[in-house]
Amino acid sequence: MAQMITVAGIDVSKRHLDIALWPDDDPATLHVDRGEAACFDRLAAWLGEYQVKRVGLEASGGYEVEVMDALQARGFEVVRFNATRIRRFAEAVGVLAKNDRIDAAVIAQATATLRVKQSKARPSELDPLVELLNYRRRLRDWSVDCSNQLEHLKDKVLRRKTQRRQAGFAREVAEIDKKLAAMLAASGPWNELVRRLTTVSGVGPVLAATLVALLPELGRLTRRQIASLAGVAPFDDDSGGRRGERHVAGGRALVRHVLYMATLSAMRYNPVLAAFAKRLKHKIPKVVITACMRKLLVILNAMVRDGKDWEVKSA
Repeated sequence: MAQMITVAGIDVSKRHLDIALWPDDDPATLHVDRGEAACFDRLAAWLGEYQVKRVGLEASGGYEVEVMDALQARGFEVVRFNATRIRRFAEAVGVLAKNDRIDAAVIAQATATLRVKQSKARPSELDPLVELLNYRRRLRDWSVDCSNQLEHLKDKVLRRKTQRRQAGFAREVAEIDKKLAAMLAASGPWNELVRRLTTVSGVGPVLAATLVALLPELGRLTRRQIASLAGVAPFDDDSGGRRGERHVAGGRALVRHVLYMATLSAMRYNPVLAAFAKRLKHKIPKVVITACMRKLLVILNAMVRDGKDWEVKSA
């Protein structure tokens, strides 16, 4: 008779971890305070007692990253789920209540039931780049907030304060861009990848840095896989005789945001993207831009895969 393999689910929060097992014949659970010394050693030892090798958790605003790194360093296979997927799985199996212990049990069941590949160990050398890019995006968002405020502010003093604040954000963005350039130049592989990517008209240093840091799978996946990972792949919405509109969903939001801005430039100055957009002019603008984003990403993916610089004739 086949033996059931025990897996674990972890509900991650800022201050603590709740862990449950599946199958749940043994109702053993664990609550770990993340502030206690050697908390991950304690977690690993407890999982070892139940011969757990596969552990699931859900994305929790970045609080899960440290947990994943710690478990992977100790030899565990870790699966990270989208939080919406876990919630829908809970509804599908009839679990309507929600608290940390229940969520851990649902994640454990999902880990045992759903066919999801384990998350690859995160390249920690990319952390400084990722941190700078995330902060740069936040600065840009704050600058946009200032622009929105200035459209409505009438008080001269408040307008001057807002303008000074916005100018400060712009200076910080410029400083971060210099740091990004220095980091990339200091690494031979990163520097060469950035050089190759920026041979494409419309691809600047910010998009190149974003792809290096946040899309390290570039060049290793198929065109459909890389488009889906970035959130620019259309999904069907058909049922019976109805053919619904295709929509993009999911993916890495920061990559998609920077890719969007680069694509707007490429649609004007890149001859291949400009011609492609022209052929789609009968479609609504949002569809045209998304299609151009996907084409640009696929071109970059092929260049990295083949180790070739940009050539118009081969696009």
